[in-house]
Amino acid sequence: MPLWSYILIALAAYLIGSIPTGFLIAKAKGIDIRSVGSGNIGATNAMRALGKPAGIAVLLLDVLKGYAACHFLPPLIFTWLAPHFYGLFNQFHNEQVELLVAGICAVLGHNFTCWLKFKGGKGIATTAGVYLALAPGALGIALAVFVVAVLVTRYASVGSISGAVALIAAVWILPPHSVLLGIVTTALGALAIYRHKANIRRLIAGTENRLKTKDKK
Repeated sequence: MPLWSYILIALAAYLIGSIPTGFLIAKAKGIDIRSVGSGNIGATNAMRALGKPAGIAVLLLDVLKGYAACHFLPPLIFTWLAPHFYGLFNQFHNEQVELLVAGICAVLGHNFTCWLKFKGGKGIATTAGVYLALAPGALGIALAVFVVAVLVTRYASVGSISGAVALIAAVWILPPHSVLLGIVTTALGALAIYRHKANIRRLIAGTENRLKTKDKK
């Protein structure tokens, strides 16, 4: 693809990722999710502030943003533009780079949404959607680690950080071995961990909120 078509993919993926689903669902209920709980617009805070149905809806929609931007967007743009620029597309078409550009920008859109003054979520669910399209096997391992970590510690943040580390390791270890995918995954994983810096501080201080469990009768 010519350079400007990568820019088009990046912009479109960013706008898809930037849809602030948690904020919009909370707003429909008359709540500004940024002013309750942790103030984060992601699924964990939505579940605490709005209840499980709304939290699950935010989670699924955030996953869908990443998956749609990565799986559907680049082929759609390629199909739309290729007939008009056939020679250029044959010369510069690189499917993996197109998918990675879309995935990176979708996560950045979620984390730094233009609709909320470039303040957004932590990107865990959207990253999961991206890797559902890019590397589902590695995502499966990361998801398993996430679940085990949450069950053991009852901290969603520990699960997210553990899952991010597991995703990086799985992408580097599992075939097909792609250095570019490994580098991008390492960068996105590091970003996810960095976005949890406040959680890490609370974990160290012993003030991080645990997930609630049902009271035994």
